[in-house]
Amino acid sequence: MLLQIDIAKQLKDFELNVSLRSESPRLTVFIGPSGSGKTSLIRLVAGLDRPAEGSIRFGDDTWVDTAAGVFVPPQKRGIGYVFQEYTLFPHLDVYRNVAFAAKSPGKVDQLLERLCIGHLRRRKPDTLSGGERQRCALCQALASEPRMLLLDEPFSALDVMTRRDLREEIKVLKVDLGIPILYITHDISEALYLADDIVPLVEGRIDRTWLKRTIAPAEAGAAGRKAVRETKLALSY
Repeated sequence: MLLQIDIAKQLKDFELNVSLRSESPRLTVFIGPSGSGKTSLIRLVAGLDRPAEGSIRFGDDTWVDTAAGVFVPPQKRGIGYVFQEYTLFPHLDVYRNVAFAAKSPGKVDQLLERLCIGHLRRRKPDTLSGGERQRCALCQALASEPRMLLLDEPFSALDVMTRRDLREEIKVLKVDLGIPILYITHDISEALYLADDIVPLVEGRIDRTWLKRTIAPAEAGAAGRKAVRETKLALSY
């Protein structure tokens, strides 16, 4: 299924102006300097913000078309979203946090076991580690049986070992779910490891040269240089 984004929106310091196409199922990583428009872009995809002009289409559905006055609200887009900040309900235990979003309540235990937190089902969020909370948030996003998954620096606050384990989970989920995943990170090694496509954003625009400029050949080593060469840096404007 084809995701088509053609949008423009004025941000504080620059205009976000992006045009790209992505065939699913693929994992597309958005990378670039802080404040370059990455989160603003996927908030537009999610329907949490509106572009000044342009369109967003997914398959046969038009989610946004400013010229035609079309705007589909976020709850009708079928998107799962995992934020950098924890978004769990503090008064609910792990099971009820996930069940709250579930289309099929009978699948909650299956999701918890799949992401290795079944034994935590009766624990409250404030008793969990950072990695456990993000596993719960990922379960919550998947419980809605989304057509697309958006991950906004979901593991940036976690320790190295936990990040590594969760990256492996994402790679497996990409294959099993068969849906597009849009992923934001500042970590170049993470981008190279996870991505089918890397889209570097700099001051609101796709900059195909940014990744190669950022990774000095001497620092990247042979494996890093090979990964950069073989990774598709961006899709069409």
